[in-house]
Amino acid sequence: MNIIPKDLKEIWDDWNLRGAVLVSLFFQVLLIFCASSRKRTGNMIMTFIIWSVYLLADWIAAFAVGLIANGNKVCDKQVQSDDLLAFWAPFLLLHLGGPDTITAFALEDNELWLRHLLGLVIQLVAVVYVFLESIWKDLSIPTTLLLVAGIIKYAERTRALYLACLGNFKESMLPPPDAGPNYAQLMEEYSSKHRSNVPVTIIIAPEKRADPSASSVLKKESSDRISEMEDGYKFYKIFRGLIVDHMFSFQERNDSRKFFSKLHSDQAFRVMEVELNFMYDALYTKMVVVNHKIGYFFRLICTGCIAASLMLFASYHKHRMHKFDIGVSYALLIGALGLDVIAIIKLIFSDWTIVLLKPSTAKRWIYSIREKLFFYKLWKPSRSFFDRRWCNRISQHSLIRYSLRERFKWYNKLAEVFGLKDLLDEIQYKKTMTVDEKVKNFIFQELEEKAQNAQKAEQKAQNEEQKAGKSRIAKEICSGRGDWILSQNACHSLLWSVEKEFDECLLMWHIATELCYYTDGKQKKNPNDEKEDPQLSKLLSEYMLYLLVMRPTMMSAVAGIGQIRFRDTCAEAKKFFLRGQPEPGWFKKFCEQIKKFFCMGQSKPTDEEISVYCAKLLSVETVVKPIEVKGDRSKSVLFDACMLAKDLEKLNEKKRWKIMSKVWVELLSYAASHCRASAHAQQLSKGGELITFTWLLMAHFGLGDQFRIEEGHARAKLIVTK
Repeated sequence: MNIIPKDLKEIWDDWNLRGAVLVSLFFQVLLIFCASSRKRTGNMIMTFIIWSVYLLADWIAAFAVGLIANGNKVCDKQVQSDDLLAFWAPFLLLHLGGPDTITAFALEDNELWLRHLLGLVIQLVAVVYVFLESIWKDLSIPTTLLLVAGIIKYAERTRALYLACLGNFKESMLPPPDAGPNYAQLMEEYSSKHRSNVPVTIIIAPEKRADPSASSVLKKESSDRISEMEDGYKFYKIFRGLIVDHMFSFQERNDSRKFFSKLHSDQAFRVMEVELNFMYDALYTKMVVVNHKIGYFFRLICTGCIAASLMLFASYHKHRMHKFDIGVSYALLIGALGLDVIAIIKLIFSDWTIVLLKPSTAKRWIYSIREKLFFYKLWKPSRSFFDRRWCNRISQHSLIRYSLRERFKWYNKLAEVFGLKDLLDEIQYKKTMTVDEKVKNFIFQELEEKAQNAQKAEQKAQNEEQKAGKSRIAKEICSGRGDWILSQNACHSLLWSVEKEFDECLLMWHIATELCYYTDGKQKKNPNDEKEDPQLSKLLSEYMLYLLVMRPTMMSAVAGIGQIRFRDTCAEAKKFFLRGQPEPGWFKKFCEQIKKFFCMGQSKPTDEEISVYCAKLLSVETVVKPIEVKGDRSKSVLFDACMLAKDLEKLNEKKRWKIMSKVWVELLSYAASHCRASAHAQQLSKGGELITFTWLLMAHFGLGDQFRIEEGHARAKLIVTK
């Protein structure tokens, strides 16, 4: 008994191979045009579409190769000749090679480069097997040419995955082994002269500070886009090692610090955008592979083979072929040639080509053509999207709004069963905001001030010959998580709030910021005052909570029991907000549950409603510490945050918001410097994060523990004295 109807089975047998190769071609078209969009948007729908197409493209191509290797000789509308089957097979190798715009969807894909190499061997064996069955047929020459092109494409992808594997990525940047000056020889000479009663002393000459690659950046004064690309590329060549915990020298730190201290915040962020874009290309695309002379050579061979195959197929007598099969063959040939031409155009007008070209005239010529050539430049909204290299948005999450907008109870439990609770939370409770220039400027100024303080302290330590503590100064400054700012501004009464675990400190300051904002900051903020703007503190506060709760992998090194604290605090907040409300009757409760079910929860609370609840929280007397009354089983920090908010209210308004905004930048920089480097690299393929820019800017200002070469080689000389 056949479960599948005979007619349906015949349709499948007739069209499975034809449909598979055409769908495979369609996926390649989608990927070459859409894959790079994921670095410009953090939209979950776009990311899901690209992820689905990325996985299905490999699967459908491998499936079609299997169909061809198995043969397709059953029905009336079958592919009628073995040489046509062999002719289609190399196209699937081309598709498995994928477009230049995406080789890996996530960092983990790069670690599987050996699997892709094995896949290349297996698929190549299958295609060669089909080819050998029809080697003396009419289409053997164009098939051979396509086979060469397919091998090149698949090898390019495997090579790109190999180079982007973090282990190989790190190994490619390792300098030659350095044994240092010959200590044994020096001491032998010293001992020999000493035994001969020759008076001798050892003179230490510090290492000569040669001009490094970054020094050439300092010579540039132009602030045009091409100069920014060149600067970003040169710093990428140096600081790409951040991804794999590479160490840097004092010279690289000093040059980078000097360069960025001369820039305005918007220029600095544009240079870092370029720098991170090169990191994205190196980790997730073929750009590192194709941007070499040998890469250009193989790309021309690949395109030439496809073009020659198209001409040979056009001259081939096709009277024995089915008309639809002829159409499929032309679609595959024209599609492959079109994709290759598009890839070459993208390569020619890419940032890589512009920065690697030496003649400045050629750079400007290519850049000006790029600005005028592409169709998306004609439409202003499209231009603003494609010109940027990251999403330029930050996500927001508010604990008080979350506590006031509860979902239907059974709906929530059902989501937990299917593992969709986090996704639904993100859809329902997360909002996104544009990162405006005011936010970037404030972060830049704060980190620049820290760098200046570190530099002054280092110079002072050097003058006082306190070199042992010199290397720790920048580390101590960047390890502040609010305590540095509070100490500098003589707010010692608030130090208790930052002497706790980081996640507890973050939650307390988040709630305190919300309480201050909704009770007085929102109504009294001065729009002309950039630094003391309450909106800035609120923006960073909700962003940090979003990272803690919805991006725990980004904060894994400092999150602690943040998830538990957040849930306990939300539970206490919900309990407090429901206090004093009359118990609804069963009918009203039933109607509310039905409303929640269809609305996925309560309606969004207004700012006025939140202000009322915040005022109620602040009205609670907190003369006794909550832990002394409740014990330590519950990890809620709700009323600890109320105590902090009341302490902040004792400051005058201008100073309060100044301190709060500076503390939030310090908390952001602390989290950025303690986040795993691979987590920053992972976010590059998801639209990027402000915390990643903060991490990179800290490195450029020399704030961190990556700079472990402080003095270089000491050149010792033996001097004979009289």
